[in-house]
Amino acid sequence: MENGKRVELLAPAGNAEGFYGAIHAGADAVYLGGSRFGARAYADNFTEEELVSCIRYAHLLGRRVYLTLNTLIKEKEMDGIFPWLLPYYEAGLDGVIIQDLGVFAYIREHFPGLELHVSTQMAITGWYGAAFLKGMGAVRIVPARELGLEEIQEIKRKTGLEIETFIHGAMCYCYSGQCLFSSILGGRSGNRGRCAQPCRLPYSVRTADSRTEPFYPLSLKDMCTIERIPELIEAGIDSFKIEGRMKKPEYAAGATAIYRKYIDLYYEKKKGGETFEVEPEDLRALTSLYIRSERQEGYYFRQNGRDMVTLQTPAYESGSQELLDGIRRRWIEQPFKIPADISAEFSTGKRAEVCFTAEGLTATAWGEEVQRAQKKPISRENAVNQLRKLGASIFDAGNMEVKVSPDAFYPLKQINDLRRDGVEQLEKMLLEKNGYGQKRAAVKRPEEEGTEKYFSKGMSELSVSVHTLDQLKGLAGKPAPDRVYVNGDLLFSQREKIISFCREMKTTARIFISLPYILRNKDQTYMETLLALSEKHGELFEGYLVRSLEGLGFLHDKAYAGEIHADAGLYCWNSQSLRELVRQGRLSGFCLPYELNGGEQQALLKNAAYLKIRCEKIIYGRIPMMITANCIAKTCGSCRKNEGEEAAELTDRYKKRFPTVLNCLHCMNIIYNSVPLSLHRGLSGWMGKCDFRLDFTTESAEETASTFDFFKNLTKKEAFSAIAEPPFSEYTTGHEKRGVL
Repeated sequence: MENGKRVELLAPAGNAEGFYGAIHAGADAVYLGGSRFGARAYADNFTEEELVSCIRYAHLLGRRVYLTLNTLIKEKEMDGIFPWLLPYYEAGLDGVIIQDLGVFAYIREHFPGLELHVSTQMAITGWYGAAFLKGMGAVRIVPARELGLEEIQEIKRKTGLEIETFIHGAMCYCYSGQCLFSSILGGRSGNRGRCAQPCRLPYSVRTADSRTEPFYPLSLKDMCTIERIPELIEAGIDSFKIEGRMKKPEYAAGATAIYRKYIDLYYEKKKGGETFEVEPEDLRALTSLYIRSERQEGYYFRQNGRDMVTLQTPAYESGSQELLDGIRRRWIEQPFKIPADISAEFSTGKRAEVCFTAEGLTATAWGEEVQRAQKKPISRENAVNQLRKLGASIFDAGNMEVKVSPDAFYPLKQINDLRRDGVEQLEKMLLEKNGYGQKRAAVKRPEEEGTEKYFSKGMSELSVSVHTLDQLKGLAGKPAPDRVYVNGDLLFSQREKIISFCREMKTTARIFISLPYILRNKDQTYMETLLALSEKHGELFEGYLVRSLEGLGFLHDKAYAGEIHADAGLYCWNSQSLRELVRQGRLSGFCLPYELNGGEQQALLKNAAYLKIRCEKIIYGRIPMMITANCIAKTCGSCRKNEGEEAAELTDRYKKRFPTVLNCLHCMNIIYNSVPLSLHRGLSGWMGKCDFRLDFTTESAEETASTFDFFKNLTKKEAFSAIAEPPFSEYTTGHEKRGVL
């Protein structure tokens, strides 16, 4: 670690018991959720009183508390953030873990003394995205769990940001924040902390080479890196994070205690140039603490792999009740106390004096003059008994030195007052010693916005996104769309053909290059080549469709002068996030997100019009349900590592088929919904308010042509009176009416 700084051990807490258990077991910091805005909606979470009390308790011990605001926030909810967060800010909350860019900007403005941590839900996969967020005020990044150790080190080296990574617990199959599987199938959004975990269900897999019986190809084994602690510390990671706010307090305390043991052992052994081995009983204990189907080490040292997947069952291993009971007795039921030595003097004719000493600090409480007893003097035993009653404070009485004159009289109530005064002083001194108690930056209370908001009165344009050359061929000879987004990968595999098609469309259409959903360190050459190509053909390509903060950060770093449009997965759920992306990212256009209903989307259009930014609404296309680093073909033993794409398919227990694109160029899978989204009914209410977009993903040339013709005709005003049947039989309207909770 830099400057001799030790790595932080960060533990989860789903309730107050979990918090105290983690703290007592040795956590340097705890992350937890309040009653709102956290990505674990089904955890017990904390009341305001509990959370404020926990913050103070942690600070007395020199520990830190981070609050999770790691969900996407709707426009109508933004006003609730300030009053909800204010008491925690005033209590000294150390940081917030955030997914929503609007929330990020809001807290930066209104709570200037609060550290901003970027949640893994933002899917930061490289230093360009991290640097972009640093420019917005981030001090810490929790990168995507899919990154290798070298990629994590590069982010730290090039940005100087603190890095927090997961070292233990459950693993998502999809890049966090990019999973819509639970949301689209059942209305329970992972972006709102309500994931139903359809990834833990059985699926059969069809690839070009094989077809399997149902198994669990999307269920990753739980992570356990206890044997890799030295390598991870030496890599320069700042904070080791244990997953598990939904799990029992015994899990948080038990896992924390074992990792605490080996982190400390590493530093102790390092002084003598020694190493350590993890004891078998500790490995067995971790396995007994809610580990799902064996252990694996995550993505730190591999790209992906079959041995990361549970295959047979996603169930947790049965744990040892004896182990859980022991953890509860040791770390949860036993209150943690700091020994405090007490000295006191009650001498006749002198002021009463009581001193409390702990952690190298001494607090002195002075009382009134001790009187001579008229009848019954106080005894030393009485004084000791009163001073020893430290009750609910964090201190426990240690050595006692109490002097009492034989004829002294001092009321017991006043002794109690002295004890309380001394304890309060010592707690205050301890807080200051640990870096707390200083007055933090004043909050800036939100004001009513006076900006006029209005709808655009322009005509709706029709955009098309194409994924394959066949789809471009399907559009040939037809009236061109207003905008065409061309898959950037095609400019590598079939460049001349793509450029030729684009030239034909350029007479009436504006051409943009769409970037991959995920960009990693290995894609650096890809991005630089693509940028050089787009600049070489500047008369042809007018801009980019970005799908990640890494892509946006790259273009920002290169001072790209063309237009930048954000796709639906670069989330804008509220006007604050939209304004931030326009201001910081220089967006020219954005796409309405899949998970907001029609009314919630309409609220965003007002701000888009004011900001003079083009707004698109996807009215047709298969929704990308998962973007993954793991590969279902590799899990089935058929990965050929080619340079292009292959088609595969997942089939669930209801016989629904989910088309899957195996993108070998970027080593990722894209799992699409079983049926396309289609909003062909109800478009009349959107005319003139936003642009429309058709997303072609797995369609053939013929399917692309017929679908384009249908929607091209439909977006003419006169077509609304008699809507023809679409050229596809099954479709979904997604969240257009229901939205997500």
